[in-house]
Amino acid sequence: MSEELINDALSDENIHELKRIRMEKLAALRAEGNDPFEITSYDVTYHSAQAKAEYEALEERLRAESPDEEAFKAALSDEENKINVSMAGRIMTRRDMGKANFINILDAQGRIQVYVRTNDVGADVFKSFKTWDIGDIMGITGFVFRTRTGEITVHATSITLLTKSLRELPEKWHGLKDTDTRYRQRYVDLIVNDGVADTFRKRSAIISHIRRFLDGRDFIEVETPMLVSNAGGAAARPFETHYNALDEDVKLRISLELYLKRLIVGGLERVFEIGRVFRNEGVDARHNPEFTLMELYQAYTDYHGMMELTESMFKYLAENVCGSLVIPYGDNQIDLSKPFERLTMTEAVKKYANVDFDTIPDTAAAKAIAKEHHIKFEDRHEKGDILNLFFEEYVEAHLIQPTFIMDHPIEISPLTKKKPGAPGYVERFELFINGWEMCNAYSELNDPIDQRERFLAQEELLKKGDEEANRIDEDFLNALEIGMPPTGGIGYGIDRLVMLLTNSPAIRDVLLFPTMKSLDL
Repeated sequence: MSEELINDALSDENIHELKRIRMEKLAALRAEGNDPFEITSYDVTYHSAQAKAEYEALEERLRAESPDEEAFKAALSDEENKINVSMAGRIMTRRDMGKANFINILDAQGRIQVYVRTNDVGADVFKSFKTWDIGDIMGITGFVFRTRTGEITVHATSITLLTKSLRELPEKWHGLKDTDTRYRQRYVDLIVNDGVADTFRKRSAIISHIRRFLDGRDFIEVETPMLVSNAGGAAARPFETHYNALDEDVKLRISLELYLKRLIVGGLERVFEIGRVFRNEGVDARHNPEFTLMELYQAYTDYHGMMELTESMFKYLAENVCGSLVIPYGDNQIDLSKPFERLTMTEAVKKYANVDFDTIPDTAAAKAIAKEHHIKFEDRHEKGDILNLFFEEYVEAHLIQPTFIMDHPIEISPLTKKKPGAPGYVERFELFINGWEMCNAYSELNDPIDQRERFLAQEELLKKGDEEANRIDEDFLNALEIGMPPTGGIGYGIDRLVMLLTNSPAIRDVLLFPTMKSLDL
């Protein structure tokens, strides 16, 4: 920031008074030749949690070696046993005691107290330090000790101002509570609200453990196109854009499916991808138009194989990320230790709605019973669509504990293999936990003739106004004609999985930068 810009800011009548004060402090630092923004690096050897853990380990060792309390204290103060640290962090609190200050700094691992005394850092540095603000970023060298009140603290021997914060942080006791502001200014949310950073560290751990689990089963991770001419693989309305270099309209992908299946055709028998997909739909507590999806495909297995993989992976994640197979979510305790319940969709609707679709002969009868139960439907809906509407209305909310809902109607499953001996149904399941759909899996359709017929039926739905229907993908059909082995496939919404494993109430709580309507500036 140039001197001219600082002067312009200071002369601006609309500038917030607190920011004006901080700008004046920056100007004074620069006048003294102490511009913090000229510092390019700082040697960090310790973070807060690491320093605390090492000091506690030192205490434990010395106490075991020392015959009495006096010997322990003497050993602890011995120069050879000192833990010397170089740390950096943001000033979060300050207790001014005249010629000594206690401050708390925040770094990547949490908070730690720092003791700064004029005799240790020098009178001139201490005088400058007294003008530093909450939010400033500083470097500290010193040694670790425990105060009389029992708090592990860094005794500073030198300090350096690394960054001057020109805006105040939210007030200590109230923090940043407005959710809209939290999501828009995630960088402030991460600083001032405890637990937010832990959620995103856990998100990273979840994805790392998914990769580890699948690597143990010989899957390979791949990447497929985000900009596509035909956005297929799911029932969703895509975002559209234009490719200038090709002078061609393209869409952002809504699924990973069709390209991953091409790789199965090519002989890569176990593949997965974790990536962003984009669906031009509404925003609510469980949906964001831009979200992270994982899809995997395994040759020579079916949806039963995908159920085994899913149950095993969810247990693995709970154990390794949460440390328990019983995890809290809201008011519920989700028990992943037991075998997951398995119900067909017709069984589930019969159980919770007391309607047996096996006894309903056709679409007309299904629509009649839907009217009796005040289920809204569209003219284009068939019997299978009505069954799904009953499931959504009467069943989903009851599925708190892990439950596989199997054998979906063919009308809502255009890419799935038919179930032998069950006309109108396909080999598909969804896993429900806490009333949410957690994943969607198929015995994949590999018959190119059947697939073309399903695509044609989807094209008819498009003509009738269904904007979420699939279009014919000729290159995908060409791949199926080359020959795809029997395959099991599944898709997981990573964001919803993170919500579950971090006990987060909304999808925006697990997205660093969720979709928000732009503010008028």
